[in-house]
Amino acid sequence: MERTARAERVSATREQILTAAERLFAEHGVFAVSNRQVSEAAGQGNTAAVGYHFGTKADLVRAIVRKHTEPMERLRLRMLAETAGSTDARDWVGCLLRPVTEHLGALGNPTWFARFSAQVMTDPALREIMIEETISSPSLRQAIDGLNRCLPDLPLEVRLERGDMARQLMVHMIAERERALAEGTPTPRSSWHDAATGLIDAIVGLWLAPVTPRS
Repeated sequence: MERTARAERVSATREQILTAAERLFAEHGVFAVSNRQVSEAAGQGNTAAVGYHFGTKADLVRAIVRKHTEPMERLRLRMLAETAGSTDARDWVGCLLRPVTEHLGALGNPTWFARFSAQVMTDPALREIMIEETISSPSLRQAIDGLNRCLPDLPLEVRLERGDMARQLMVHMIAERERALAEGTPTPRSSWHDAATGLIDAIVGLWLAPVTPRS
């Protein structure tokens, strides 16, 4: 009984720290926030609580990413099952994007993960954590492979370039919508579902755009 109660307290403390860190990192940037500030925001009297429960700041960032990638993985696997065999690039872009927007929509408002992700992806010291945790996802790899099969004639250098463009659109447009919702400012689309539809339209257009021959 005592052991169970202690495990529950530890789990609750870890969750409070993760939530506080995600919010502060999203709003201020990862390295602008100290472990002491995270501990205080999480209601922990011990200012060393972050280090005790998670180790380094990089470990804390990784834990936040994993907290969200696990439910998104389940959503993407469901979508992949529905998309199997498709030759339409739009279906595969949807498998890449909609698990993120559906997950955020299910969390309610406000959320911080999209802005946290944008902060991490622009930090040279931390972006590799995000890339490692997402690219290692089997479902994400399947979706990328499905998209590539729809674009057999796209030169490799153009494929890589447009992949970077698409990633930038996804990360920063989703973060901008999340910020607007948190601040109560108007958004072009009324729901996360509709926002994803508009973003998918743009990204599919990017992938299917003509390629200017080299001079």
